[in-house]
Amino acid sequence: MALLEFFGCAFLAFGPPLSMFLLTIAKDPIRIIILIASAFFWLLALLMSSLLWLVASTLNSPIVVGVVFSVLFQELFRYLIYLLLRKAEVGLKKLTESDTAIITNKNILAYVSGLGFGIISGTFSLVNVLADATGPGTVGLHGDSNLFFLTSSLTTLCFILLHTAWGVLFFHALDMKKFLPLIWVVTSHLLVSLLTLMNPSQLYLATILPAYAVLVVTALWAAGAAGASFTSLKKCLTSQPTTVQVRAED
Repeated sequence: MALLEFFGCAFLAFGPPLSMFLLTIAKDPIRIIILIASAFFWLLALLMSSLLWLVASTLNSPIVVGVVFSVLFQELFRYLIYLLLRKAEVGLKKLTESDTAIITNKNILAYVSGLGFGIISGTFSLVNVLADATGPGTVGLHGDSNLFFLTSSLTTLCFILLHTAWGVLFFHALDMKKFLPLIWVVTSHLLVSLLTLMNPSQLYLATILPAYAVLVVTALWAAGAAGASFTSLKKCLTSQPTTVQVRAED
């Protein structure tokens, strides 16, 4: 049972992001490099947050302080990866002469960067939980909720998708010099992160439902910022493959 729970939680948390990676990134080496670079920047944010928490813990600071500064560091390094990618556009143009979509459509850079943030964030959030899920033992024998692993997986998936949407919205806001999306990215990141502090009290629904509500709003906003619309979605779903006829020349 423990092994089944391990694979179930792993596929729940990382199945959709893995599909996104395979379908949209895996075939393009430049996108893979950008994703890895973004993941590295998130690791730098984690390092800075860890150093700050090391100091704050000696001062008996509440954990909420660590959560707030962790979010701020992540958004700071998201801004730094934005600056790096914008500075590197000239070099990327030379490397992607055969495929200019990643340069002409800046939303692709934002999407790949956001997914990189999300995947590495989700990995660090869930890897220790999954290690315990393999057993021995069963959650709930001592009165604890048996929904712990499921909740952890759902929360991890939510954060991965949120980071992807936050990346698109964040980059778009900086390109267009719009402050409202930037404020939304930072405040919603703070909100969802602080909601997870209720998990030790087993208030799982109070964490998951608002988090996924924020995900829906952010995803729709990011899709609109990237140029998506209900009309384009309808065309994408209803479009039929066309047959091209080639006339033979004598």
